[in-house]
Amino acid sequence: MSLDWLPKDNKIKNHDLWRDEYFSRDPPSVLYELRPVVDNEGNKIKGLNSAWIILNNPDQYNSYTTNMVKGVIAGFHRASMDRSVVAAIFTAVGDKAFCTGGNTKEYAEYYSGRPNEYGLYMDLFNGMVDSILNCKKPTICRVNGMRVAGGQEIGMACDIAVASDTAIFGQAGPRHGSAPDGGSSDFLPWYLGIEDAMWNCISCELWSAYKMKRVSLVSKVTPVLKKDNKFIRNPTVITDKYAEDGELVYGEFLKGEEFKKARELIKSCKTDFELLDMTVNDIVWTYTNLMPGCLMKSIDSIRMKKKFFWDQTKLANRHWLAANMATEAFIGFHAFNNRKTTGKDVIDFVKYRQLLAEGHMFDEKLKEEVLPKPLKKQKS
Repeated sequence: MSLDWLPKDNKIKNHDLWRDEYFSRDPPSVLYELRPVVDNEGNKIKGLNSAWIILNNPDQYNSYTTNMVKGVIAGFHRASMDRSVVAAIFTAVGDKAFCTGGNTKEYAEYYSGRPNEYGLYMDLFNGMVDSILNCKKPTICRVNGMRVAGGQEIGMACDIAVASDTAIFGQAGPRHGSAPDGGSSDFLPWYLGIEDAMWNCISCELWSAYKMKRVSLVSKVTPVLKKDNKFIRNPTVITDKYAEDGELVYGEFLKGEEFKKARELIKSCKTDFELLDMTVNDIVWTYTNLMPGCLMKSIDSIRMKKKFFWDQTKLANRHWLAANMATEAFIGFHAFNNRKTTGKDVIDFVKYRQLLAEGHMFDEKLKEEVLPKPLKKQKS
């Protein structure tokens, strides 16, 4: 017996929460674009897309403002709800930075000294990470430049990362007044192992894309520099040998004069993301040729391991990071934000520790003692 008699509603539902109010082409902003899936012969596939969520604040190294956080949430939600989308690509404008984390100008000038306000901001930030981890499409971080601090954290929330070989990776919190508790302290031990994760989180060293490939943080690294119309690998990084004198050197930066010469060579090159974008297209095409339901169940099963620790700690970290805006974040972000005025981007760490050793109150006098002073204006 046919079931045609059963009442049915075949009108497609719209599951979007937002329209375009959180997207803009005027920086600081987030861009949302649909781009056709491309097969391995370069043909565009009708009716299938990748969703590109693009950080657009290049003058501030694509650091995210409060409104940009909302744009990222909206972007990943839209990608998740769009039936035509095969994968979501998270990237940024320009060739200098994917993202350097939260906007330190906004942090210093508005949120520092306002712990409750920063707690509200952290609710948005946690929502941003959740929007990536919960996206029902595979997520790819296309690392077009620096991926540092909070940029590292939101990048690691993605399923796969492919990087320009001029990209650098690392944390900045302990140096500038925060802790990498927006994801790095949860995710890095899964990627790097506990010792490397510990050092990467606390040292604030910057590691090359090739080193991060070596230690398994990223899946692929592609050259982006062109010299005489030919791609060359990042000349500041050792890529022609794996070990030297018993030490692993692949992916380490050159030093001294060799590094300076390599930097000069880069200045004579053009940046071209052709190979990086081909790599992204290849991954999307691989996804296109898999069962979508089985693909997402497989991805969510692996994501679950990252989400376990993220979900365990995000609320407690939210409260600590908010409270910290009254103390070390206040001095750290103001030092960094006023570096052009003072000539220094960090506090006087030794003086700060000395005052703490004396049991000094965290008051205006302490702040004045440890913050860099404005440079004296030269007399005309």
